[in-house]
Amino acid sequence: MNQHKPYKTDEQWRKSLNPQQYAVCRCSATEPPFSGKWCKHKEAGTYTCVACHAPLFASEAKYDSGSGWPSFFQPIKRAAVNLAADENHGMHRTEVRCAVCDSHVGHVFPDGPKPTGMRYCINSVALGFEPDTNVGFRGP
Repeated sequence: MNQHKPYKTDEQWRKSLNPQQYAVCRCSATEPPFSGKWCKHKEAGTYTCVACHAPLFASEAKYDSGSGWPSFFQPIKRAAVNLAADENHGMHRTEVRCAVCDSHVGHVFPDGPKPTGMRYCINSVALGFEPDTNVGFRGP
């Protein structure tokens, strides 16, 4: 086991996540499109992993893909997420997982906007949000 990753038993995950979060993050389920609270959210800040609170995506990378899930053209940093081949349900997709706790958060597709051309299609239920407290701050 990687000593840098938080480890929880299945029972601990079930206690720390609600049933929908558990289904998505630990069992790779997908929430219904247009059902998540972050889909149309536009506040400045950082989207985090709901399971471990690691920063995953910046609001500046979020855009409306019309897919029904929050979409981002890149993670907050490349090392924030791990990518893996997903051949389930007869599809060829690339799964996106939190690099810290290995929770499933969504999938990435090569049909996004510039500058990356990528669409990180992420389940709202797998995300938390930390507002940018420096919005409007000009400093000395």
